[in-house]
Amino acid sequence: MEQFIRTELIFGREAMDKLSAARVAVFGIGGVGGYTVEALVRSGVGAIDIIDNDVVCLSNINRQIYALTSTVGQYKTDAAAERIMQINPHIRLQTHKVFYSPETSHMFDFSQYDHIVDAIDSVTGKIELAVQADRSGTPLISSMGAGNKTDPTAFEVADIYKTSVCPLARVMRHELKKRGIKRLKVVYSKEQPVTPFSNPAADEELKGTSRRQTPGSNAFVPPVAGLIIAGEVIKDIIGYSQSGK
Repeated sequence: MEQFIRTELIFGREAMDKLSAARVAVFGIGGVGGYTVEALVRSGVGAIDIIDNDVVCLSNINRQIYALTSTVGQYKTDAAAERIMQINPHIRLQTHKVFYSPETSHMFDFSQYDHIVDAIDSVTGKIELAVQADRSGTPLISSMGAGNKTDPTAFEVADIYKTSVCPLARVMRHELKKRGIKRLKVVYSKEQPVTPFSNPAADEELKGTSRRQTPGSNAFVPPVAGLIIAGEVIKDIIGYSQSGK
């Protein structure tokens, strides 16, 4: 299709055919996952499942691509679906208003996906995604912590067992090792997180959650993590390496 011709000039026709035939599941379409979806759709991925049970709120507007004043109150999957179909009306899109956890994991057959993206916040959900992907043999890339970070150039792609500094990656290493999972590709940052200022409005969002403090975020760190993830997914699907193409 003509809208992907510039991408084809880089990767070639065979690669575009692979992307068109691929099905990718993105769990979590907030600050990180939303930009992952955006890049996957604009790169010609033929089928995408988006999984998120959250609704757009005003505090999402500073960093989430689907968050607009006009979409506040909508389910993120609904807002995303409208934008996705405007980019590629031919895409095979499935939306799931589901909070992914060990209790809801039975709703997804990972063997039907060519790649999976973990962009959710829940540690138990992230662990379950890794367990199910490992069990099905489906490639998975997982986003580590992007909150309270200010340096978008600090992100790295690595195996979970080669990460350092990131508190979330440390927890994941410990939990995955206990479960016998030997590898997991992640995007993470060695940047030391900043301490967020206290804000009564932000603290109000904590009610009913297990968090001690609402993490700060911005418009330029989570999107970079999301775009890096998308690039890794695309290169994995088409088997691309910069040296050998």
